[in-house]
Amino acid sequence: MLKWIEIDRKALLHNLKLIRSLVKDKTKIIFVVKANAYGHGIKPVVEVAEKSGIVDWYGVNSLEEAIELRKLGVKRDIISLGYIERDEIEEGIKNKIRFTVYNPDYILALEAKAKKLKKTAYFHLKLETGTGRQGINKNEWKKYKKILDKLKYAKFEAVSSHFANIEDTIDHSYADYQLRRFKRFYAMIKKDGFSPLRHFSCSASTLLFPETHFDFVRVGISAYGYWPSNETHLSFLLKYKNELELKKVLSFYTKIAQLKDLKKGSYISYGLTYKTTQKTRIAVLPVGYYDGIDRKLSNRGYFLLKGERVPIRGRVCMNITIVDVSHMRNLNSEDKVTLIGKDGEEILTADNWAQNINTINYEVLARLSEKIPRILK
Repeated sequence: MLKWIEIDRKALLHNLKLIRSLVKDKTKIIFVVKANAYGHGIKPVVEVAEKSGIVDWYGVNSLEEAIELRKLGVKRDIISLGYIERDEIEEGIKNKIRFTVYNPDYILALEAKAKKLKKTAYFHLKLETGTGRQGINKNEWKKYKKILDKLKYAKFEAVSSHFANIEDTIDHSYADYQLRRFKRFYAMIKKDGFSPLRHFSCSASTLLFPETHFDFVRVGISAYGYWPSNETHLSFLLKYKNELELKKVLSFYTKIAQLKDLKKGSYISYGLTYKTTQKTRIAVLPVGYYDGIDRKLSNRGYFLLKGERVPIRGRVCMNITIVDVSHMRNLNSEDKVTLIGKDGEEILTADNWAQNINTINYEVLARLSEKIPRILK
């Protein structure tokens, strides 16, 4: 293989056990495996999670992802956190998928489809608490109550919400404000005779605030070994005066396709953005932005080769990236290059990539091409 991703079974299991230890016994864990398990590959990740016995539910973004889990043999409950089209509802019900809803006519469609199939359609009502995305406003509740009162086949199972500003800050006042809104909204719903389950907590709040755990926590990035942000990590240290070891699950590799010597004054790659100032040896790597190597890493990122950093020279291409190996000796074509992972004493992570291109580790991981083979180690 010219490029491949390795998934560390022990690291994933370690993270899941760690999360379980932070969560109350009665609180269920929804393991979020959307976006190809945050780029890690649904199949290897779910294989480990299923054998662990730690995960209670899975969270996905689409019916397509949910069906993929069912085809892998998953019997546990699955909730789609994203939107499932109306013409997909029947397939979702047949596969026992939980729906996230926030439109009154959608609930009526669930009821009609479930009645037709003579099955129960379970749904979770998303509450707007200040994120300004999916969700119903508090002043809409009475309209929804009238619909919910008449349901026979669609079951109002839970309410949920999502934090807007809990990761990129050490000031959690807005998160506290959202939590208060959620509790008030839930109290109104309960006063009207409903007792749905609750889930609000993402990775950051799961790690930081036990009071947000309720009946479920939704964990994603932390299970894969990454802190949601440096601020979340700092907040944890400040609050608990103790370190929490999350282990990186994913490593990404390629091989040298060609070693080549260039004269002083030679240009490298498209756009002539890099010109050598001395005799330079380069290694041509068979990976590019099609594989998830962000083009903004051009002339600013680096990879690892035999325990040393090798800087990217010139623009990242669709299928090729070039690195400077002038300082190295005894190299051969097909030597392994570490794009994300550990090599000797050096470690290169999705956080490093993210800092270089002014984004977040979530994006780096989720954009790794699904076509790259994932190998469970």
